[in-house]
Amino acid sequence: MSMVRYKQGELPPLTEERKAELKALAEMPDSEIDYSDIPPLDESFWKNAVRNPFYKPTKTSTTVRVDTDVLAWLKSQGKGYQTRINAILREAMLRSLHDKG
Repeated sequence: MSMVRYKQGELPPLTEERKAELKALAEMPDSEIDYSDIPPLDESFWKNAVRNPFYKPTKTSTTVRVDTDVLAWLKSQGKGYQTRINAILREAMLRSLHDKG
């Protein structure tokens, strides 16, 4: 199968033939999919993997109770104390995930 590229806004019409092909592909069991052209994701792959530079996690608003002295310390460092809280928690999360792996 050859690679086909289209520009946005220049897609070909969705014909009945194409609809039938998409339906057949959607119904195909995973066991029939040919993955032979995809390299395995082994340890060497993950050692060199980097996070997508365009990745930006979504934010969730929450309420937390923080010790007064901790909050005062965070605010004493200038604007952006909530960003610092998130950075501290993210660092702890990543360290915990790394230690488990």
